[in-house]
Amino acid sequence: MTVNIKASFAFEFEQPTSALLQFEAADLPEQEILDCTTNITPTEHFARVGAQENIGERIWIRGEGLIEVDYTAKVQPRRELYDLAELSALSPHELPGEAVSYLLDSRYCPGDEFQSLVMKEFGDTSGGARIAAIRDWIYNHFTYAPGSSDPSTNATESFVARQGICRDFAHVLVTMARASTIPARYVACFAPGVEPPDFHALAEVFLADPELPGGGTWQIVDATGMADLNNTVKIGVGRDAADVSFITSFAPMNFRNSNVEVSADD
Repeated sequence: MTVNIKASFAFEFEQPTSALLQFEAADLPEQEILDCTTNITPTEHFARVGAQENIGERIWIRGEGLIEVDYTAKVQPRRELYDLAELSALSPHELPGEAVSYLLDSRYCPGDEFQSLVMKEFGDTSGGARIAAIRDWIYNHFTYAPGSSDPSTNATESFVARQGICRDFAHVLVTMARASTIPARYVACFAPGVEPPDFHALAEVFLADPELPGGGTWQIVDATGMADLNNTVKIGVGRDAADVSFITSFAPMNFRNSNVEVSADD
């Protein structure tokens, strides 16, 4: 299938300000960029830099006043997904360097706070079966409620409130996975089927590769249940939302609007 993406957003700076943008589909072996166009209001400075794990790119800008961004793309995902329940976990000492940092606590995902909980709730599971159980638990116990959280909400606060948006669902899943000694990272993406349409977030976990003895595979997981995983398009990955925000401003900013449309064609 081909995934069609249209995204636009606008923001305003009252003084010359630097900002980091990350909103384009990443060019990866698991997804081919067939066509894309990016238009950004001309600014004083514009430069592309590699993003986390070299998955996708970030754009540095420095400007003042109203800045508008328009992006369109056609992407063909070629992702290999396995049945989570059939995947084993790798022992911590077997993990490659790329996965180790995703075992550690981060700004929004304090895994150590959840260790006792995951043992009590999911202690009879392991590996991918535990991730599937965590995903289903979040889906069944949380309410998707736009406006119920803000950019400062972390996984502990979301767990207590039992509500949030995709960002919060992903943070809780990442946190519980790390508490289970399974590397997990936050994924910013575009996905058909998301309601309301918007930039989407889900988790990605590192488990044993069934086709490569001793190897591992990153597998995406969506606790909201909304994303079509086969046709999800990655923008970038990080320890949590702070690493993959579509706009990070280094001075006060007035955010004006955003619009995202994602569809899939045969």
